[in-house]
Amino acid sequence: MTAYLEPTQASGRGFFMRGISGPVVMLNLLRYREVADYSASPELGPPAPISGEEAYRLYMEHTLPHLERSGGKLLFFGRGGAFLIGPANERWDAAMLVEQSSTEAFMAFTSDQAYLAGIGHRTAALEDSRLLPLEPWSRIALRR
Repeated sequence: MTAYLEPTQASGRGFFMRGISGPVVMLNLLRYREVADYSASPELGPPAPISGEEAYRLYMEHTLPHLERSGGKLLFFGRGGAFLIGPANERWDAAMLVEQSSTEAFMAFTSDQAYLAGIGHRTAALEDSRLLPLEPWSRIALRR
């Protein structure tokens, strides 16, 4: 099974090619590891093993001040479960919506060194993830 934890060059290029102007909302789907894996960032690891969910909580505690300073905001963060419509064998433990004022603000946030100092908690926490950039409709035509 392929895990998706970081964007690829192609997906990053595609994100910029969309030409989103104005706010962008990131839909995050998160699948936690049973036990967090701090092998890539041992300096961040707690003294005793913790769950992936607990490691993600540490990531969020670190990240929220940086997100807010960048002009972003957490719109929603909630526990997942079984799909109402979707594959029965697919599991997402949590979903999150994060808004940034622009793609440029999002990129500045994700490249900020102070933010990146805690990214190891995210890597330790997640078994798999999805990130879908969403843009608001500028006009919606409703027909009767």
